[in-house]
Amino acid sequence: MSLKVKITEDMKDAMRAKDVVRLGTIRLLQSAIKQREVDERIELTDQDVMAVIEKMLKQRRDSIEAYESAKRQDLADVEKAEGVILQSYLPQALSDEEVSAILDAAIKSANATSIKEMGQVMAIVKPQVVGRADMGKLSALIKQKLGQ
Repeated sequence: MSLKVKITEDMKDAMRAKDVVRLGTIRLLQSAIKQREVDERIELTDQDVMAVIEKMLKQRRDSIEAYESAKRQDLADVEKAEGVILQSYLPQALSDEEVSAILDAAIKSANATSIKEMGQVMAIVKPQVVGRADMGKLSALIKQKLGQ
């Protein structure tokens, strides 16, 4: 079953269960998916859908940070709940050791020795970790390993 079909089925289940938060979040996700399909005139693959979900999760993390700094915990809690729902559509996250091993292998295969070759390393690593690791943390790790 494709990810888009699973999301549609989950929306139907949320409607039946009258789960307002889950239903609203799934509708936002479907809207973002449909918007990207219309804008780019393509049918999104599961990888593309995961990229949309990651983008939405990043937006949620940024919003949570902003709401908490403005002392609006009520709004931050809503964003956290949406983030948990979105996260459920992504594969199991990689451990720090697994990410480090993937990075080491990518750096070795790209023969990267400086931060200037970060793009090459990222191109190798990204398909392997999409949806399974935070790209911001990944970028920082690459900079740390290449900046030695």
